[in-house]
Amino acid sequence: MRHIISSIAGSVGPSHAFVHIKDIAYPVSVFGLNIQPDDLVHSDRHGAVVIPAEYVAELDRAIDKLLASERVILDRAKGKSMSFEDFESAWSAFEQARV
Repeated sequence: MRHIISSIAGSVGPSHAFVHIKDIAYPVSVFGLNIQPDDLVHSDRHGAVVIPAEYVAELDRAIDKLLASERVILDRAKGKSMSFEDFESAWSAFEQARV
């Protein structure tokens, strides 16, 4: 596997560095994460993961389920103060919605 510096961004353009593209469509290792050409990568401030190709078709359904389960707590918390008992009840409903 070739090891080259790669940017996880829409373009390469650091403001104070000499940057040049060496290769395109080669496997890379970014901080120990091995990435192949055509891999789908999700990254945020917590890190990055490669999403296996066999799960890509499931993403819409999984994202919808995640958003719906989060709404169980967020909708109950909107516009009013929650007691600890209210939160416990909402959290229990949230846990049930996740499975």
